[in-house]
Amino acid sequence: MTYRVGDWVEVRGAGEILRTLDGEGAIDGMPFMPEMLQFAGKRLRVSASAHKACDTIDSHKNRRINDSVHLGVRCDGSAHGGCQAACLLYWKTAWLKPADSPAPQAESTFARDGRVDTSVIDRATRAHLSDAGDRQVRYSCQATRLIDASTPMRQRDVRQYWKDWTTGNVSLWRMIRFMPLAAYNTIVWKIGRGRTIPSIEGLAGTRTPTQVLDLQPGEMVEVKSRDEIAKTLDSSGCNRGMHFDTEMTPYCGKRYRVRGQVERLINENTGLMMEMKTRGVILEDVVCKGCFHPERLFCPRDIYPYWREIWLKRVE
Repeated sequence: MTYRVGDWVEVRGAGEILRTLDGEGAIDGMPFMPEMLQFAGKRLRVSASAHKACDTIDSHKNRRINDSVHLGVRCDGSAHGGCQAACLLYWKTAWLKPADSPAPQAESTFARDGRVDTSVIDRATRAHLSDAGDRQVRYSCQATRLIDASTPMRQRDVRQYWKDWTTGNVSLWRMIRFMPLAAYNTIVWKIGRGRTIPSIEGLAGTRTPTQVLDLQPGEMVEVKSRDEIAKTLDSSGCNRGMHFDTEMTPYCGKRYRVRGQVERLINENTGLMMEMKTRGVILEDVVCKGCFHPERLFCPRDIYPYWREIWLKRVE
């Protein structure tokens, strides 16, 4: 079943979903996580086709994923040590069925039926020790297992862009606007000359400045200008280890509401929980759209970028 952006679907009941899973609580390497059970039996709208995803573990390139969509709902980290990354969840089409329209938001079928045995899901994604000699807790989730759930995909594979358009992920105008830019950036990287567009050059030297605003969820902020942010970055484009990505530049000078603070995250490569030395901030409706980097062009993961408070200013 192929779903398009805007289609209504109903998440199957917990029992039905469990029957689709292998011994590792997954389909084709993609696990069904405990945080997803709350949506069993509910109707949601397809926010994107998840036919590809940028690999944030190794290559930082797009990889192909089969039979998956995003439904606009995010992981709350409740079964993963309180991870605050708020990743967009992946839904295999086998876990869904078409729906004609939204329905009243009834109680989850899982909440109504506590007799469902979810041990296979718990075993696959719960915290565990890597081996007898390693006392560090490691987590497993859709993000840490993305390599297993996907296959390599070449940037020049035009089928991905056809699917971007036909599923409604990317408008024709957006393609016309950003694909030539991606081609230009590819040439710049290959010949090693010129500057990519957009680019931001750090001017702060080796010691980057800091600022504490103690921003709280719901507060309004304005993202500083690119020139102001450049003064807070070192030569590698970082402020105390946090990178200011080019995908963040379109938000400069605009106002957004604070969604939350980020203090702890699962390292997608190791599964270890990381405690941030200086907390970051995520903003509502501010996500990476994959518009500028050629090898992760139009990635639909909608990852929240993390903002240093020095890159923001409070709006009264």
